[in-house]
Amino acid sequence: MIRNKQLNELIDLLLSIKNREEMEDFLLGILTPKELQEIPTRLQIVKRLKAGIPQHKIAEELKVGIATVTRGSKELQLGRFKVV
Repeated sequence: MIRNKQLNELIDLLLSIKNREEMEDFLLGILTPKELQEIPTRLQIVKRLKAGIPQHKIAEELKVGIATVTRGSKELQLGRFKVV
């Protein structure tokens, strides 16, 4: 797992955010408009994979490449996204 000082600082900062408004302000400030679209889409990919929806259908519905969906699937196989 990637662990370095900057990542730990980011994790600590995210954990310190107290409410929705602070989180929105932080995300709007740190992410590009494209990232603000891509990250929620990735969350939808994971949710749909966990619901058993086929990868090709997810890719079609969300208008993403099959490789993006497959990456999410591989991360699920590694035991990630327990909180999703």
